Amino acid sequence: MNYFVTGGAGFIGSNLVDRLLAAGHSVTAIDNFSTGQRQFLADAQKNPRFALIEGDLLDLPALTRAVAGHEFVFHLAANADVRFGTNHPSKDLQQNTIATFNVLEAMRANGVKRIGFSSTGSVYGEPEVFPTPETAPFPIQTSLYAASKVAGEGLISAYAAGFGFQAFIFRFVSILGERYTHGHVFDFYAKLLANPHAIEVLGDGKQRKSYLYVQDCIDAIFTVVAKATEPVNVVNLGADEYCQVDDSLGWICERLGLNPKRNYTGGKRGWIGDSPFIFLDTAKLKSFGWKQKLSIRDSVIRTLDYLRANEWVLESRKAA
Repeated sequence: MNYFVTGGAGFIGSNLVDRLLAAGHSVTAIDNFSTGQRQFLADAQKNPRFALIEGDLLDLPALTRAVAGHEFVFHLAANADVRFGTNHPSKDLQQNTIATFNVLEAMRANGVKRIGFSSTGSVYGEPEVFPTPETAPFPIQTSLYAASKVAGEGLISAYAAGFGFQAFIFRFVSILGERYTHGHVFDFYAKLLANPHAIEVLGDGKQRKSYLYVQDCIDAIFTVVAKATEPVNVVNLGADEYCQVDDSLGWICERLGLNPKRNYTGGKRGWIGDSPFIFLDTAKLKSFGWKQKLSIRDSVIRTLDYLRANEWVLESRKAA
């Protein structure tokens, strides 16, 4: 099959590209390299079934030309700067919502009708039910990132109803693993490199979060695409466990042999829009036969080990 992957040079996207190629498919990746890394596609670029396009999803004519000839689109490209969304509110609208509309229009113009979309568990806001099922009502949104993803889900659902698309909407928890370039493990490690004796922890350290290893995530994506049959398939992708921020920091410090003083910024949120408890119900995902392989603790350690072995990732983020 011919796949088109937006954000193909990113953390999840590049891992997905490699897995699709390993399965014998042809893949075209598009990335504007605002956060994606060419090094992540080094192996893919040796494969004759792979093509890379450097471009922006906001350029609809170019995107429409690029999508031609493909059978399935994995739309993973997005502004992932969740924490600082209030510093540049238009970025989430442009890079998440409008970019998603452009992807759908490019698909419609080319008769491509199957899409896998990376949404987020943050769309549930601060729910009253844990673990949180796909049927939970949407609250008032407090995160610009989550709001832009809700809008993207709405557009995709409407295109499925209006134009006969089949959609797979994946509501992720935070993903960990190789090629990880942003998030709490990255931030803690960078802070500890700068000062191994003291570390600032956003919030009170008691925030409860669920995480998923990137290869478990891709296994889940493949499982849902193979087994789900509805016009619109909304599926939580997460782990059967969660941890406190303090727990994760403790695992990182133990691995590094450090015992820094922890300075908390206070409050139960790390930043505006940060949900203090994210734990998704994965019963629907497991009903398709998927099983989690790596624990959250092992995922955190594997992510840290990757960053330690690839210092260039930290340097590239500093340069950006």
